[in-house]
Amino acid sequence: MEPLVDCIIEDSRWEAMGLDDLCQIAARATFHHLNLPEQGLTLCVLACDDTRIAALNADFRGKPQPTNVLSWPSEDRAPDTPGAEPQPVEAGTADDPEELGDVALAYETCAREAAEADKPFSAHVTHLIVHGLLHLLGYDHIDDADAEVMEAHEVAILESLGLDNPY
Repeated sequence: MEPLVDCIIEDSRWEAMGLDDLCQIAARATFHHLNLPEQGLTLCVLACDDTRIAALNADFRGKPQPTNVLSWPSEDRAPDTPGAEPQPVEAGTADDPEELGDVALAYETCAREAAEADKPFSAHVTHLIVHGLLHLLGYDHIDDADAEVMEAHEVAILESLGLDNPY
């Protein structure tokens, strides 16, 4: 089966935790939950360190500090009405898939957050992959109504993977 996620590992610490497999599993679970096809959709995950994500955060959000996850949708898929579901994404073909966008993860921040929350690192990272992918699909948490919708999907997707509610 073709990978759904192109995983670019800049920081070798990500390799040891099997990030590429986690990305594929999280993407498949998210697509299954949202009734999206597993073929014809792709995304890219950049696995970097805090220094790199701080530079990206400064460049794109004007916040020159590290964060756990950033996402860049290929197009704005957010609904106009707070609390509404985004429109379904149209899949491309195997030869010309629809590119959903990019997600970046910062190793040190993710590891620190997992330790502080006493969560397995892989569970926390899986949550952040799902979270970033939902952003690519048009979900957000800017206001309470949108956050309720997004978090409900996150909880259900993680539960389908046997992972605890992150909230």
